[in-house]
Amino acid sequence: MIAKNSIKFLTILAIVFSSFTAFAGGGGSSDKGGQVNTPSKIKAYIKHHLADSHDFALYSYTNDAGERKHVGFPLPVIVWTSKGLKTFMSSAFHHNDDGTVIVDRGDVKLVKIHSKIYELNEGATAVSFDDTHHATNAHKVLDFSITKSVFGILIAGLLMFLGFGALAKGYKKGAIPTGVGRILEPLVLYVRDEIARPNIGEKKYKKFMPYLLTVFFFIWILNLMGLTPLGFNVTGQIAITVCLALFTAVIYLASGTKDFWAHTLWMPGVPVVLRPILAVIELIGFVLIKPFSLLVRLFANITAGHFVVMSLIALMITMKESFTVVGSTAMSLVLATFIMVIELLVAFLQAFIFTMLSSLFIGMAVEEHEHH
Repeated sequence: MIAKNSIKFLTILAIVFSSFTAFAGGGGSSDKGGQVNTPSKIKAYIKHHLADSHDFALYSYTNDAGERKHVGFPLPVIVWTSKGLKTFMSSAFHHNDDGTVIVDRGDVKLVKIHSKIYELNEGATAVSFDDTHHATNAHKVLDFSITKSVFGILIAGLLMFLGFGALAKGYKKGAIPTGVGRILEPLVLYVRDEIARPNIGEKKYKKFMPYLLTVFFFIWILNLMGLTPLGFNVTGQIAITVCLALFTAVIYLASGTKDFWAHTLWMPGVPVVLRPILAVIELIGFVLIKPFSLLVRLFANITAGHFVVMSLIALMITMKESFTVVGSTAMSLVLATFIMVIELLVAFLQAFIFTMLSSLFIGMAVEEHEHH
């Protein structure tokens, strides 16, 4: 009952918040944070939403004086420049993303262009752009900032730490956990019995359970966070999916048995002439193709889901000239709600698929072949 009520609550919360506030924030529009009310601004806003950011723009409004106000909160900027380490809050850029706001940190001047932080060249006092709006007198810095995606990762890690801590404490009290542990236990058993055991084998699955549980809940929680109005798109960042795929690749390559490497590098039962060719093909498959399939599948599905949801919500703006405001809004909310329900399933499904394939690749590496 607790699990069902939690799922219902999360579903309603995600649908209501996302439907009514997804386009409330104007911090990412192409018009210096103005209202998102034209097709070009909608495209720019969606593109900005899918990218990482140095701050959170929750919503915008116009006050009685006609000034556009933004509500959100900044995040720490930590960059390594030619003059050393510089730290400040992202609010110094004043929600401006076109490079016109210059942050002077004494011996270095910094600008933010297309959500990237640049350092102005020595002696420059303003940013110069070429025809494609790329800076010609600035260069990138090493960025170690706590961006929106990093902030999301920290929250997901904290939730996992608290959840599994509660589960461990529950087991200390008795065989049946209580509280949050009762919600997590069925999922932990599901990963163990339906993913790890069948793919890795009864003898070796326990060794890889910590990683499989971590990656499953990490992806699932981040996917659910991506359905909230805060605008998280962590698993839609290619850098994140690349790292997750590399972790899986390192684990199954490092855990490969002698039998696995013997069959990979010098495949038995085939002509000797073909064995070097097959060895190259197998290596490419395990080192490149399998990790690439993991990272692209997660990245593409999550990014596409966000794009579709926001595009459907935007129908209330793009179709307001063809229909009444009430009609276009109702159509937009119905379609967006339908997709949001599917996205809740996709959030779990993508975590399941990534964990399933990871366990499958690990199982292939640790499998002991029978020799007759």
